[in-house]
Amino acid sequence: MQAPRKTAQAFNILIVAQDGRLAHQALIFAASLRAQSPGFQGRLIVAEPQPQAAWAGRSTRLDADHRTLLTEMGAETTPFTAQHFGASYPYGNKIEALSALPENEPFIFFDTDTVILDELADLPLDFSRPSASMRREGTWPQPPIYGPGYAGIWRSMYDRFGLDYENTLDLTQPDEHWERYLYFNAGWFFGADPVEFRRRFLEWALAVRDAPQDELANQVLDPWLDQAVLPLVIHSFGGTRPGPELDGLDGETTCHYRNLPLLYARESDRAIEVTEAVTAPNRIKRVLRDWQPARKLIYQGKGREKIRPLFDGQAPSRQERPIRQLLKDKGWWLT
Repeated sequence: MQAPRKTAQAFNILIVAQDGRLAHQALIFAASLRAQSPGFQGRLIVAEPQPQAAWAGRSTRLDADHRTLLTEMGAETTPFTAQHFGASYPYGNKIEALSALPENEPFIFFDTDTVILDELADLPLDFSRPSASMRREGTWPQPPIYGPGYAGIWRSMYDRFGLDYENTLDLTQPDEHWERYLYFNAGWFFGADPVEFRRRFLEWALAVRDAPQDELANQVLDPWLDQAVLPLVIHSFGGTRPGPELDGLDGETTCHYRNLPLLYARESDRAIEVTEAVTAPNRIKRVLRDWQPARKLIYQGKGREKIRPLFDGQAPSRQERPIRQLLKDKGWWLT
């Protein structure tokens, strides 16, 4: 007899969707959540940027087919207005979209290009100690030859906002190695109160964007601004790196595939099987087949037939760039 599921703290999920690629990915996310996580009792909130303010003049609203399917799968489409980032920095959506969530209710944000593989309700999420994805590369900062180094750059960030820098270091990593310093992928992050999280994330991101300190003089902040600031926000709320109990995120429970060619190039057989299964129903296929990557890679089988054999069952390079380049060279970089 199966043991009864322990009652976990309820929480909401936030993703962002707008006209185009994100709308299609939102369908995959919602379908996989419904199929793979029946124990999830919270709300799936799909934040939809409105075509005004920072998104003025752009087509952002979901069409009727996507909106209807998302609603049928239990999602709530909620509008928000991006005032500060929008078309000039789309990654800022994940900051401003937090306004779509109810105050004082625990949340987890996922990038829309994520597929749910197993029961989210089984994860022991401690919302009082926020955290974020460790599936990242050493993309930021890129210290110049003559300095400052990693330590000088990161210390300047923590000092600027009155935070304790020393307690963020992973002392198992050598000095001036990028993994010594608290750095996340913003593909998922969670916290206790989206209102306070958004306020701090937005305030600090704007401060760094608009008036970078001297140590950032040689640093590129587009597209890294959100990931440069996220560790500060996590740390300020008492959070840190996720422990082994959360290995299911970016593991057996969720997969941040980024785009469909990369899904077939480097992700697990399980991730591919779930993606193909949840997109098989005719009501979903009817909408998704208009999106070239889904039509060719999922429904025409080219992902398994053409992309998977390129890597011949080998674990591809940890670095994403050579994988992308091979896919481009072979004509399979479809977005």
